[in-house]
Amino acid sequence: MSIGDFHRAARAPRLLAAASALIAAGVIGLVSTAVDAASFITIGTGGVTGVYYPTGGAICRVLNRTRKEHGIRCTAQSTGGSVYNLNTIRAGEIDVDIAQSDWQYHAYNGTGRFKDQGPNKNLRSVFSVHAKPVTIVARADAGIRTLGDLKGRRVNIGNPGSGIRVTWDKMEATLGWRRSDLKLAAELKSAELSKALCDDKIDAFVTIVGHPSGSMQETMSSCVAVLVQAGGAAVDNLVKEFPYYGYAEIPGGFYPNNPTDVKTFGVGATVVTSVQVPERTIYFLVKSVFDNFRSFRKLHPAYRNLSEVEMTRRFLTAPLHDGARKYFKEKGWQ
Repeated sequence: MSIGDFHRAARAPRLLAAASALIAAGVIGLVSTAVDAASFITIGTGGVTGVYYPTGGAICRVLNRTRKEHGIRCTAQSTGGSVYNLNTIRAGEIDVDIAQSDWQYHAYNGTGRFKDQGPNKNLRSVFSVHAKPVTIVARADAGIRTLGDLKGRRVNIGNPGSGIRVTWDKMEATLGWRRSDLKLAAELKSAELSKALCDDKIDAFVTIVGHPSGSMQETMSSCVAVLVQAGGAAVDNLVKEFPYYGYAEIPGGFYPNNPTDVKTFGVGATVVTSVQVPERTIYFLVKSVFDNFRSFRKLHPAYRNLSEVEMTRRFLTAPLHDGARKYFKEKGWQ
């Protein structure tokens, strides 16, 4: 007898005795438990051409693969990205999202773009995934090899209000530069960067992206361009001052004419949720990923250098969800 039959039995005196017998035998209880154990979660990601979308898909893949153990079914949903995702977490519209570590920080603390909304103290970290390095791309013939070489050049610094522009402003302040120290401070849209660089309209541009990236591949294939090292005291100060930044590396060989690793810094892609999502759900999500970590790491080139322990600590700017903390303690990582 199904649960629906049970409700009908409660309204039908002739079936009530039969329903009571089933309850006493434990049959109805067993069905109810199975339904309660099964749950459905949605992971908000980003645009289908970025790394967030396949990341959500990769998490769902390992979680669904182990569904017999926990009864949880997972789907990944394309969304408008980090800020949109964090707003859906606040509103309780999506269970789990992927968001940049800097936006995670601002959402939890009610700063930056989230100032008017105030802090979301119900926001919780789950784990970090790949880094999103600050990526400086320059024309090979411009002679730009380090961050300091950008001074006096034509550089695209991002649109006002964008995450790229916020990061550039912090870099500029830490370097002790003024905007006039650039020959040109361009504010082109992302779609315009490749053509502007290859047409010699700018010498370099700054972006924040997970690697390998389709847009980077397009640029590197359209003209001879190089990735620029971003290190030194200024970067050290940024990483020390702002908890959502961390050191990062762009592996060599992802793009033409860039065979060696490039040292830089950046934000991280992080998995976030809310205190309202049950501990059990997040526990099994985390367990599914880390118990199958070798398989998970093969699901996208951006995961090639992932470290289990670093994923439990790095770029996490909101408190850990209890379900994640429980698993990490079991593994001895907390």
